[in-house]
Amino acid sequence: MPETLLLRNADLLCTMQPVGGMTGRAGDDVGREIQGGGLFARDGVIETVGAGDELPHDADIVLDMQGHVVIPGMVNTHHHLFQNLTRAVPAAQNAPLFAWLQTLYPIWSHIGPDHIYWSTALGLAELALSGCTTSSDHLYLYPNGARLDDALGAAADVGVRFHGTRGSMSIGESAGGLPPDQLCAPEADILADCQRVIEAHHNPDRYAMQRIALAPCSPFSVSMDLMRETARMARSYGVGMHTHLAENSEDIDYSLATYGMRPGDYIEAVGWTGDDVWHAHCVQLDADEIQLFARTGTGVAHCPCSNMRLASGIAPVRAMLDAGMKVGLGVDGSASNDSGHMLNEARQTMLLQRVNQGSTAMSAREALVTATRGGAAVLGRDDIGMLAPGMAADIACFDRRTVDFASSDWDILASLLFCGPTKASYTIINGSVVVADGQLTSMDMDMLLSNHRQMAYDLMVRTGHAS
Repeated sequence: MPETLLLRNADLLCTMQPVGGMTGRAGDDVGREIQGGGLFARDGVIETVGAGDELPHDADIVLDMQGHVVIPGMVNTHHHLFQNLTRAVPAAQNAPLFAWLQTLYPIWSHIGPDHIYWSTALGLAELALSGCTTSSDHLYLYPNGARLDDALGAAADVGVRFHGTRGSMSIGESAGGLPPDQLCAPEADILADCQRVIEAHHNPDRYAMQRIALAPCSPFSVSMDLMRETARMARSYGVGMHTHLAENSEDIDYSLATYGMRPGDYIEAVGWTGDDVWHAHCVQLDADEIQLFARTGTGVAHCPCSNMRLASGIAPVRAMLDAGMKVGLGVDGSASNDSGHMLNEARQTMLLQRVNQGSTAMSAREALVTATRGGAAVLGRDDIGMLAPGMAADIACFDRRTVDFASSDWDILASLLFCGPTKASYTIINGSVVVADGQLTSMDMDMLLSNHRQMAYDLMVRTGHAS
């Protein structure tokens, strides 16, 4: 029998499906905000969204959402899940990007398959507990037999919808790059494994739980030839393309000194614009580069907490959105954040734009759009990011009957960002309840924490950072 799911009686359900005809910015169009709302889904796909009298009366799973606000599951467009093994390392706490990387590379050189599996599992569990239902992961180092397959296995076990990106580094310190040589690989080997991973794991189907993208790490760790060849391969297989770009002023200086061009010219030269491409950070894009991204449909993963943590700057998100760019949110690595809380990223996105340009620079609704359907657009998905018939049953539910939301009844949706941030009470992915009553259901949390702690201590002891 098909498994059905019924949510009902939510204080507010927001669809994020734009209805048009609104005044003000288009990003404020979050669709229907249904008091007493709910939805009905079958086999992981939504069939009906509406008020109580518009819904069926029963289902295999029935959840009473009284006291909750319900939104589409949030979409994380940039992460390095392995980095949660090296949170708050003292020597890296106050360093900018390049020094931060050079401090952590030696620790990461000891990572192996088990480290990748348990860090991915813990990171995705943390995201699910914050109401995130889809995550990208940029895994760009593969020492000691580690493979992207290790991360894909963990994602399947936790039950989070997953875009695993096969990252790469090919230019080490001896060739003028930033990473140590032992974390780099020959470009022919990189491309061969990219092909293997796509053929083994990419699922292009609608509602796919796992997809693959190709993701050379950055302009300071790969050659222009590898960028071009990666683009050719990605487009021959119809998979996405992802990298870091224009993260801070050092990034710009390196590009000018090494290639004689700014990031926009660089990505045009290597074929990295288009609606199948998204770049992380883009803090230092100028006006011409913003227009290039908007004109070509190139997406951005905005990572506000990491950008603040590493003092990279404030990305011009307001200008990006006004130009018509695709913008989603990313938590970035949990050694540069050091958290994986999507609702907090949405909150900080709103607050940073206000710090930069005034109190009207971004509304709570617009920030929630970037966290949901904005992220879906960046990842090239038309089946997530909204609660509507035909969309995946990826849902985040937040209990408002807590101290965090006391006396915030005047705008229930906006309170998600102005108050808190809190964790989700329920997170539903592909119609399956992955978080219930604030607890992960797909994996034993005590076991997960214990194994993750063992992996973290292994790395730190090996490198003399712990005893």
